[in-house]
Amino acid sequence: MATLKGKTLFITGGSRGIGLAIALRAARDGANIAIAAKTSDPNPKLPGTVHTSAAEIEKAGGRALPIVCDIRFEDQVIAAVAKTVETFGGIDICINNASALSPTGTEATDMKRFDLMHAINTRGTFLTTKTCIPHLRKSQNPHVLVLSPPLDMQPKWFKNHVAYSIAKYGMSLCVLGMAEEFRMDGIAVNALWPRTAIATAAIENVLGKKLIAMSRTPEIMADAAHLILTQPSRDLTGQFLIDDSVLYEKGGVTDFTPYRVDATKPLVQDFFVPDDRPAPPGVTVIPLSLPGT
Repeated sequence: MATLKGKTLFITGGSRGIGLAIALRAARDGANIAIAAKTSDPNPKLPGTVHTSAAEIEKAGGRALPIVCDIRFEDQVIAAVAKTVETFGGIDICINNASALSPTGTEATDMKRFDLMHAINTRGTFLTTKTCIPHLRKSQNPHVLVLSPPLDMQPKWFKNHVAYSIAKYGMSLCVLGMAEEFRMDGIAVNALWPRTAIATAAIENVLGKKLIAMSRTPEIMADAAHLILTQPSRDLTGQFLIDDSVLYEKGGVTDFTPYRVDATKPLVQDFFVPDDRPAPPGVTVIPLSLPGT
């Protein structure tokens, strides 16, 4: 079985949710994991800090480096990457997980929120990847994984939340361009996106508790990411992948029930899943409806 043992991962926003789940999956292999997130002190609405996540990583069998870092600031990202290299000797995998979500209409989106989403999502992905590239070149199997959607330019993905959509697709455009830019270096650059809503505290705060019961757990994204990151980097790059399709097509998974929060509830589809990306056999999802849409 392919493993991430001894590999070093640099993960943005990994103090909770999907980022932490990916870290814990890698930790079970014995990976080195730098968690670069801005949460140092507990937040009652968003549980988890870089310190609690580091403790969980160590308990799971990995080596952890908690770094308080706001990826909006170049000096902090440069320092975080340098600290990771100093501690673990290099970087094999860069995971752009940090993201800001505000699915509001144009008139309801204040410019402070617009700037935040673009600074974290698009600019943060560009900056973090750019800073990691010199170290990834030295790795035997370098990967960049961006948690962003397939590029599907349909008006329905933009009309209700233009600012958020632009910010998320900006991350995907980084994948599109960087995969080709660094193909000859053997650095894989791929995107991973969930087919359904994922049960995280951030989603609950923005979209409500009702949605959580109709979601899958972050572990489905973690298992899909692990499968991607253990592939030869020269064989898999420039792809926009959906979690359950990855597990079905590359991992042979046919039963996705263990990933459901509540198997008695229907699964709700996430934003941005293209119509031409059918679910694996036996998987049924319903559309996601936001209040006022």
